[in-house]
Amino acid sequence: MEPLDTLGRPLRALRLSVTDRCNFRCTYCMPREAFGPDHAFLPREALLTFEEIARLARISAGLGVTKLRLTGGEPLLRRELPALVRMLTALPGVDDLALTTNGALLPELAAPLRNAGLKRITVSLDTLNPDRFQRISDTQIPLSQVLAGLEAARAAGFGPLKLNCVVQHGVNDDEILDLAAFAREAGHSLRFIEFMDVGTTNGWRLDSVVGAEEIRRLVHGRWPLEPVDDPAGAVARTWRYRDGKGELGLIASVTAPFCRGCDRARISAEGRLYTCLFAGDGLDLKAFLRGGHSDADLAALLASRWTRRDDRYSERRRSQTPGLPKVEMSHIGG
Repeated sequence: MEPLDTLGRPLRALRLSVTDRCNFRCTYCMPREAFGPDHAFLPREALLTFEEIARLARISAGLGVTKLRLTGGEPLLRRELPALVRMLTALPGVDDLALTTNGALLPELAAPLRNAGLKRITVSLDTLNPDRFQRISDTQIPLSQVLAGLEAARAAGFGPLKLNCVVQHGVNDDEILDLAAFAREAGHSLRFIEFMDVGTTNGWRLDSVVGAEEIRRLVHGRWPLEPVDDPAGAVARTWRYRDGKGELGLIASVTAPFCRGCDRARISAEGRLYTCLFAGDGLDLKAFLRGGHSDADLAALLASRWTRRDDRYSERRRSQTPGLPKVEMSHIGG
């Protein structure tokens, strides 16, 4: 029997972090002040092995999970990642395997990932301005390399890519229409994401948030939009361009929380289970995995944790959440 949490939510989606490392230092995720040269990343032996990740994914599929997403850190930094993709695509019950990346390593890895069976890729793209890109990502990798990654993914046979853009007042909100135009012309599906207070190091302030409705009105004024019926559990509100040139997604975790439909869990690179993006602590699955327990024992552990889940941080934001410890986004992949 598939477990339901205390709010009646099933477990349908699982995000699997494969590394806590990243080659960017984006200010809203891994600011260099907190993740500088002295930051202690996980040693390789602390990471879950591909076999352990696949085992957890298989057991989770037995509890109702149908969607898997590989994240990081930057997942393309994990060596031999296509091998893990092959293992996960072979799992019964998994209908969708996707990956979220900053795109910088796609020129080399898009084709191997496609050949391994990966079907969907989401690329983070917060600006089309090369200088601004350097400021936001705080990396020596140029914007042109990310754009080349988009083309490599297309050439490898990936369908329309999803592009994720975190919008912030005074940072990149003046590029909303430019980014929408880029995605429309390139045939990509763009999702604008409200700046969220994930973790404790990104300097989040409410007045930095550009609300999804404000973005919708701006885009609608240039290219009329109409709503799309989103599937259960979707985090983005989807809009279709009336002229037929694709879709636009809006993720409004701050201004219009969607906690009541959240059906996802996250497993960090070292094997801790988090039942909310804003969780403060995770359940140590690695010790259980390496302790000789059976699949049935692991399934019971996962189901027990899910049935106790009552997370709805975004609904409680402002009044009940100030000062709560939270895991960093880079650790569990957003």
